[in-house]
Amino acid sequence: MTTVLIVDDQPLQRLGFRMLLESQDDVVVLGEADNGAAAVRKTAELRPDVVLMDVRMPGVDGVEATRRIVASGDRSRVLILTTFDLDEYAYAGLRAGASGFLVKDAQPEELLAGIRAVAGGDAVVAPGLTRRLLDAYAERLPAPGGGGPGTDGGPDPRLAALTEREREILTVVGRGWSNAEISSRLRLAESTVKTHIGRILAKTGARDRVQAVILAYDTRLVHPAP
Repeated sequence: MTTVLIVDDQPLQRLGFRMLLESQDDVVVLGEADNGAAAVRKTAELRPDVVLMDVRMPGVDGVEATRRIVASGDRSRVLILTTFDLDEYAYAGLRAGASGFLVKDAQPEELLAGIRAVAGGDAVVAPGLTRRLLDAYAERLPAPGGGGPGTDGGPDPRLAALTEREREILTVVGRGWSNAEISSRLRLAESTVKTHIGRILAKTGARDRVQAVILAYDTRLVHPAP
């Protein structure tokens, strides 16, 4: 069973999500929250598999709530709901640690598939779209020398444990390549690619592929498109 916490400041929106989710045999709605602060509190209390998180809420918004949930080390994963694909809230939500986002007018089957994917440990946003988001908001990326890890010109400590091959694969993941593309272009079995990516996530602490793309940008393995 996949357990879900619904977070939205609109009662009708929460009701609609609840009705859809409760129509599924493999999904259980543990509760609802109408603001970010309540979302953080109820996530800690209920420990759902997935937090379905609206971003535009008064007070503590969904981005800050996501940041707090991820920082707590809680097992729950966050799926952001936003208005547009290339939306600054989607960008901010991914950088806060969300495992993906969906637009609010997604089809019911897309929403259900997204929830199940996130619960299973996958990211919902394709790496190519993540790259487009990062390119669109490149001016908000940490600046070289700006005081973040590894920005003093030395090697970034988050990459220190990676082998040369793993750094190469993280770089092309950051460029939006799929596993099939990596397999074909680097002449590796797709199962080997999956193994490498699993090791990259474990060594760097990235929660999923989306966070690996962000890491590749932050550490300047990949540079924003001009």
